Amino acid sequence: MKLSNRSMRTLKGCVMLGSTALAVFLIIHYWGSIAGFAGLLCEGCKPLVIGAAIAYLINILMQALESRLPHKGVLTRPDVRRGLSIFCALFAIIGLIVLLLCLILPQLVSCIRTLALKAPTAVNTLLANPLLASVIPEDWESQLTHINWTTVISKAADLLRSGLTGGATVISTGFSAAVEVVLGIVFALYILLDKDRLHEQVTRVGRAYLKPEHAGRIRRYATVLDKNFHNYVVGQCVEAVILGTLCALGMLVLRLPYAAMIGALVGVTALIPVAGCWIGAGVGAFMILAVSPTKALVFLIFLLILQQLENNLIYPKVVGSSVGLSGIWVLAAVTVGGTVMGMLGMMAAVPVAASIYQLLREDVSRRLGAAGPVREDPQEGSG
Repeated sequence: MKLSNRSMRTLKGCVMLGSTALAVFLIIHYWGSIAGFAGLLCEGCKPLVIGAAIAYLINILMQALESRLPHKGVLTRPDVRRGLSIFCALFAIIGLIVLLLCLILPQLVSCIRTLALKAPTAVNTLLANPLLASVIPEDWESQLTHINWTTVISKAADLLRSGLTGGATVISTGFSAAVEVVLGIVFALYILLDKDRLHEQVTRVGRAYLKPEHAGRIRRYATVLDKNFHNYVVGQCVEAVILGTLCALGMLVLRLPYAAMIGALVGVTALIPVAGCWIGAGVGAFMILAVSPTKALVFLIFLLILQQLENNLIYPKVVGSSVGLSGIWVLAAVTVGGTVMGMLGMMAAVPVAASIYQLLREDVSRRLGAAGPVREDPQEGSG
C-alpha cells in the first residue's frame, strides 16, 4: 500500500522525534563517559588550536610582506613568494623577541646584583631606625634561644618537601606546555604553507553539505570576523607602541633611569590583557629600586596615571577606530568579556562585539530598506 505525502511526512516526523529522544537519553545516561572523551579529544586538539592561532597572527604580518614583494624573476612564483614571506615574518618576530631579551635581561641581572650588594647596608639602616627599634623588642636576641628549633626545622622540611612536589608539577606542566607550543608552531607552518588549499577544501565541503544561502551566510560571518580580528590585532600593536613611547618619554622628562628599556618592556607587556601593565610596572619598579626607592615610587605613580589615560582615552580611540566601535562599546565589550571568560574573554570580546555590531547594523539597514521609508505621524508635528 502506497502512503500519501502527508503520511510520509508524519512518519518522518515520528522517526526524527524518536531518534532525538533516544540521543538525548543516551547523552544523559552516558554523560560521564561522553564528557571524559570530549575532554580527551579537546586535549588532543590543543596543539592544533594553538597552531591555528599562531598561524593567524603570523599571517597578518605575512600578508603585509607578501603584498610588498616585487613581481620579478623567481618571485613571480606563488610558492616562492609564500615561503619567502613566511621566512621574513618569522625572522622579524624572532628578531624582535631576541632584541627585547638582550635589552632587558642584562639590565635586570645587573639590578639584582646591585640590590644584593646593597641589601646588608639597607638592613643595618633599617635596624638603626628609631621608629623600627621601638617596634622590635629589646630582648629579641634572648627570645631566639627559647625557640624550639627542632619543630621549626621539621616544619621547614615539610614546607620544602611540598615545595619540591609543587615544583616538579610546575616543571611537568611547563614541559607539556612547551611541547604543545612547539607542535603548534609546526602546525602553524603547515597551515601557512597550504592555506590556499585548506581554504579551497573548506569551501568545497561547505558547498557540498550546505544550502547555498546557508553557505553564503557562514562565509559572510567568517569574513566579518576575520576582518575585525585582523584590525584588532593591528590596533593592539599600535596601542602598545604608543603606550611604550609615552612611558619612555615620560620617564625621560621625570629623569628616571632605564627609560628606553622600561618603555619597551611596558609596551610589550601591554599586549597582555589586564595583568600586562602590572607586570611591566613591577619589573620596572624593581629595576629602578636598585637606583633609588624614591624614583621607584615616582615611576609607579606616573605609570598608574598613564595607565588610566590609556584605558579611558588611548585604548578606546585606537582599538575602537580600528574595528569600527565607539569608545563606550569597546569598554563595555572588555568589561563583559573579562567577567565571562577572564583574560581570553578580554582579548576576544572587542572583535566579536565589532562583528556582531556590523552584522546587526547591516541587518537593520536591510530590514528598514525593505520596509520602505519611515513615515512621520502628522499629529506629532501639530500643536
